Amino acid sequence: MKLDYRNAQKNDLETLITLLSDDDLGRKREDTSKPINTSYLTAFEHIEQDPNNELVVIEFQQQAVSMLQLTFIPYLTHTGSWRCIIEGVRIHSDFRGKGIGEQMFLWAINRAKQRQCHLVQLTSDKQRPDAIRFYEKLSFIASHEGFKLVLK
Repeated sequence: MKLDYRNAQKNDLETLITLLSDDDLGRKREDTSKPINTSYLTAFEHIEQDPNNELVVIEFQQQAVSMLQLTFIPYLTHTGSWRCIIEGVRIHSDFRGKGIGEQMFLWAINRAKQRQCHLVQLTSDKQRPDAIRFYEKLSFIASHEGFKLVLK
């Protein structure tokens, strides 16, 4: 399956929000109402303006079938190296199980190498055991315990 990768445009937002809400967890936390919640527009503008953030749309035959966000962060650790964080990974439910995930992760890892990152990291909700198995299959290691504090 030949996939095409491109930076998201503002007119992709409705599609991206739909992708983000296309599972049990996403339905609980995303806002698919129209017009688009202005918080999404503000976040998109910040991402678009930041050279260390890439919001990527993955297309198959000119249809958006997947997305992810790459964030590149300089660190003092590991001799002042860079890291790539992969977030917001979603594949349209009609396209899951077709090898898209592996292709897009290989692309993302290559993108991190192009940016001379030392490390690629991600988090996955513990309520997504299939995703965790998928990341382990790609040689990601659950080497750290993650913590989050929701601020509202």
